[in-house]
Amino acid sequence: MKVLCLLLTLLFSANGFADSRAWTAWREGKALLLMRHALAPGTGDPAGFVLDDCSTQRNLNSEGQQQALRWGKLLRQQYRGDIQLYSSQWCRCLDTARLMALSTPQPLPLLNSFFAGRGDGDKQTQALVQYFSQAQLSYPTVLVTHQVNFTALTGIFPRSSEAVIVALPLSQPAAVLAQLNIP
Repeated sequence: MKVLCLLLTLLFSANGFADSRAWTAWREGKALLLMRHALAPGTGDPAGFVLDDCSTQRNLNSEGQQQALRWGKLLRQQYRGDIQLYSSQWCRCLDTARLMALSTPQPLPLLNSFFAGRGDGDKQTQALVQYFSQAQLSYPTVLVTHQVNFTALTGIFPRSSEAVIVALPLSQPAAVLAQLNIP
């Protein structure tokens, strides 16, 4: 029994250390925080989807709004300075980013969903990798995107509002330093 307790303690300590190193890399601009948008119930987008019209899209529910607020609080606890924030152009991603209240989100089409044939996932993922493999980040950076984009880059199928910290330069598959759940 004592051995089991010791092993569990070591396991959780090692994970905590890994998370600490990941957060440090993120704060130093040596890693990105990639997250799936907060909870917007459903799958895909309704018929009649229009990118510039939020009424035609799946949107955050109240739980999703609370998740985004909690992420903003957690990220502010991790870093008090400027945070660069990029988002898919979909309303649920932009709303997640805005509610985090870190900075004005910059829409980045490379983060747009390619679910159900909306784009070329392989080309888009490679373009995202290329973009962030050459980027010189001055600030901690957050990318808000969709499940398909997240999975294509990391191989992880995230829940709503789940995030990872991935090493820079970005690669495919991304080097995941830590997997994070909503606080």
